[in-house]
Amino acid sequence: MESHCMTTAQPSPAPPLLRRSFRPSTTPNFLKFSSMASSSSLLNSQKDGVQPDFSANKRMFILGMGYVGQFFAQQLKTEGWDVAGTCTSITKKKILEEKGLDVHVFDALEPEWKIFDNIRCCSHLLVSIPPTHDIGDPILQHGEFLEKRLMNGNLRWLSYLSTTSIYGDAAGAWIDENYIPKPPSNLAKMRLKSEEGWLKLGQDLGLASYVFRLGGIYGPGRSAINTILKKEKSSVHQKRRATRNFTSRVHVVDICQALKASISLQQQRSIYNVVDDDPASRAEVFAFAQQLIERRWPDLIIPTDNCTDNNIFCGDAEKRVCNANIKKELGVKLVYPCYRSGLQSIIDTIEDSVSHCNSENNC
Repeated sequence: MESHCMTTAQPSPAPPLLRRSFRPSTTPNFLKFSSMASSSSLLNSQKDGVQPDFSANKRMFILGMGYVGQFFAQQLKTEGWDVAGTCTSITKKKILEEKGLDVHVFDALEPEWKIFDNIRCCSHLLVSIPPTHDIGDPILQHGEFLEKRLMNGNLRWLSYLSTTSIYGDAAGAWIDENYIPKPPSNLAKMRLKSEEGWLKLGQDLGLASYVFRLGGIYGPGRSAINTILKKEKSSVHQKRRATRNFTSRVHVVDICQALKASISLQQQRSIYNVVDDDPASRAEVFAFAQQLIERRWPDLIIPTDNCTDNNIFCGDAEKRVCNANIKKELGVKLVYPCYRSGLQSIIDTIEDSVSHCNSENNC
């Protein structure tokens, strides 16, 4: 794998942070950790010119409790971490609380001031909120306020989850982190700005700062196997992606492994690709998933869905993303180095009750 990697160009310079006036909520809520200093004592200690005494060093705050954030949070909790994070609705909050997660509904357009005090009391911050078409990065629009709020706090590690889609087309070549991105869309361009914004914020605060460019994310409950078993039809977007010869993927377990490996380092500013060793087409992955299903449940009737369409072509994002740096610098040894081992692990954990499904009944 390492021999294929390119080192041809330097990353683009950092763009300025987006800023927007900050409006406080009239009814702020508080995220609470049992052993965390209260906001009042925090503010009082600042007024007296004395920095608060933060004794805990394993408090993770996750801005954006999506698929990866939830998985990572569950892993950290089993390792003795205090973990809290945000979601976008009351409904999601209730679902995540049922899983034992400490979650707060957070409106990035009109955030509550006190939540940043809770973030600064944590030792680690993971950002997993993507930019939007209308405003770009919804958190960095408050960049100046955020920097002042987090300054002199307990934070010492900041990571931003990005995507390998920012690279654009490389004509099927192997590319590494030094490849100059060619963002294929406005959202991809915003991703680049978000990357640089979070790295700059981390640098200004003196934190170990990382950007992780993730390949296509899959794992338990979110894979080709699950899509087939749910009998879902491929969308136009999925069929467009299916025309590509190469798509780099990564199992959620290996994403968490890379994140945890970076925590023990003290690098000021680093960017890493987090992908497996085997870029492959969507059609190839789904064909293998189908084989696994048929082998385990021979009597299960699955309607075929041709994931490609001869009238759809997408040849502008061909690339094979290199993961050499997470192995060399972070010491990561992939648990699932290819989609085959990853999908096999997923099907091995699916309950046999699936075998009672048929083409007329829902699984």
